Amino acid sequence: MKKNCLLLTIIISLTITVGVFGQFEDFGKKIKKKVERKVDREVDKTIDKGLEGDNNKKESKKDETKETTTETTTSKNAEIENNSNNTTTLESPKDEIKLWSKYDFVAGDKIIFEDNLAREESGEFPSRWDLLSGSAEVASLNGENVIHFSNRNSIIFPLMNKKDFLPEVFTIEFDVFFEDGGAKWLDAYKIRFFEGIGNTVKIEGKYVNVIDIRWNEVKMGQFGGKTKSYVEEKKNWQPKWKHIAISFNKRSMKLYMDEERMLNIPNLGYKPKMFSVGCQFDERNINMSSIKNIRVNEGGKKLYDRILAEGKFVTRGILFDVNKSTIKGESMGTVNEIVEMMKEHPDLKFRVEGHTDGDGDESYNQKLSEERSDAVKTMLIQSGINASRLSSKGYGQSKPVDANTTPEGKANNRRVEFIKI
Repeated sequence: MKKNCLLLTIIISLTITVGVFGQFEDFGKKIKKKVERKVDREVDKTIDKGLEGDNNKKESKKDETKETTTETTTSKNAEIENNSNNTTTLESPKDEIKLWSKYDFVAGDKIIFEDNLAREESGEFPSRWDLLSGSAEVASLNGENVIHFSNRNSIIFPLMNKKDFLPEVFTIEFDVFFEDGGAKWLDAYKIRFFEGIGNTVKIEGKYVNVIDIRWNEVKMGQFGGKTKSYVEEKKNWQPKWKHIAISFNKRSMKLYMDEERMLNIPNLGYKPKMFSVGCQFDERNINMSSIKNIRVNEGGKKLYDRILAEGKFVTRGILFDVNKSTIKGESMGTVNEIVEMMKEHPDLKFRVEGHTDGDGDESYNQKLSEERSDAVKTMLIQSGINASRLSSKGYGQSKPVDANTTPEGKANNRRVEFIKI
């Protein structure tokens, strides 16, 4: 009898213990589902706004402007799946090229910082950056890695080997994501060419302002303005990426949003030595404020001056779609400059050479470089250059000019060269 009572007591105790732990487990699952539903609702809102999915995009082993990780994990709000289009909604590559036909931004000659967020883990702080304010983490947006600003007033800056790393002539490029057009919680991306987190600072006796970038306008103190199509864009708003490009040449600064020039300051009044990028948003909205494809280039001589000195020029401003020979719209600034130069100097003839980095299969890289060099030649012919003045050749990964061990080295090896013939 005593043994039976003891056995019954043990069974009851175990049942109560399992039940208690089961309740905790159920509670945890409910909390997790609640959070997931909250994020999913925000994602569904974005999808319902008319974004076209890109889920059939093939994984690329090489990307001229970015590499994405194949594994994505859920971490707080870091995993933000979204069917956004890149930069603009266009029917074909030809439409994009036409849109950027008057673009005149030209990237600098040498890449000194590039972060395509390759091999970064979702939920972790981006390893090539430092934090000045707020918080930021790597997230997955439409299957590619981005830097997600997860706290209002977040500010990050590149990790470099020296504090004042910007040269006398430089360009900066990156993409920013805008979820809402004209909403009260509108994202505002902020660029600072000075230390600290303030919106204004005094440098060399002059007050310097932060650059404020919104979906339809750019401001820096009294400078800046709205995009030409912002009224129509707001009517037909879709969440999208926009490309930001900044050029500085000793004293003058220009800033572009997609194909439009938003700032043109002949005398900035000081020399930028470093930069940080951040975001400000209304915390009532679960934001998707994110950036990607950050690149800083050192400037150089004009194209014709380089030809006279070296008999060639190298450009890293002609970019292509992932794993393809399709020229991206933001390449048109460089293409337009080459066309203008060749029209001014009708005696010039070039062999267009394509080069890749050392990642991936050698034979694949060879074929890709041939297709891309031929695509550049075709683009120049379509822009009015006689075919007899151009030839093309691909070298794949066989002629590196930098080490293939760093992101900057690989990016410098991915290039198009124009050899005078």
